[in-house]
Amino acid sequence: MSTVDTPVRSTGQALGTVRAALIVVEGMWTWYKRNWRATVVSSVVQPVLFLLALGYGLGTQVQPTAATGGMEYVVYLAPALLVVTAVQIAAFESTYPVLSAFKWQQTYLAIAASPISPAQICAGQLSWVAIRLFTSGAAYLLVAGLLGTLTGPGVLLTLVISVLTGLAFAAPVVAYSATIETEGQQFPSIFRFVVMPMTLFAGAFFPIEQLPAWLRPLAWVTPIWHGTEVGRDAAFGSLSWGPALGHVAFLVAVTAIGVWFAVRNFRRRLAR
Repeated sequence: MSTVDTPVRSTGQALGTVRAALIVVEGMWTWYKRNWRATVVSSVVQPVLFLLALGYGLGTQVQPTAATGGMEYVVYLAPALLVVTAVQIAAFESTYPVLSAFKWQQTYLAIAASPISPAQICAGQLSWVAIRLFTSGAAYLLVAGLLGTLTGPGVLLTLVISVLTGLAFAAPVVAYSATIETEGQQFPSIFRFVVMPMTLFAGAFFPIEQLPAWLRPLAWVTPIWHGTEVGRDAAFGSLSWGPALGHVAFLVAVTAIGVWFAVRNFRRRLAR
């Protein structure tokens, strides 16, 4: 029998989670390297413009006080914008692209027909989100450093915290997006009534102590507040390990819960 006629037999071995997730990431990277220009404005240019407008514009009217840690407003703002941008990128990457991969392009369905499991597809999606957050954050830090708004190497830890903060928001939203079978009309509400208020009132632009007392608990349960608090302390070299561990534990817990629901929903959707 010729080689051509020899039947191909399965090895009977499933792909490991890491390898399978990397294959999913590779597919997303293949698309992204051809279309990355479409994300430059929202990922890098927009936070830099915020830094210039609010830091060097409005910030010139804000005197260094205890509220800003005795620092110029632009320095106070720089690490917070890193965290805020991570959440905004995570919000986009965990909504329409996920819906598209299920409903419009049906990329997930094609991958699920291979030895890659729904849980591994979910792991690949979230890994891709983490990569996007890290690379975009690094680009922002490079520009912020050139503008002289960074105070030391602690911003590298802030970058890690920003990725964790973005994942704490992305994982639950990915879980929710996996349940959507309409055209995504629900997503604008997430941006308008969750992402935007969280951006404005969770401590990124001013301490939440300036909010009414009844409103502060809403800020306490947002990823941005926890990420901003520990991210700023890391950037300024004033990290207190007790509170920092509490903030990180919250972000890890929310991420873990979101991942659990996301995996469950991916399995339900792709196992039909």
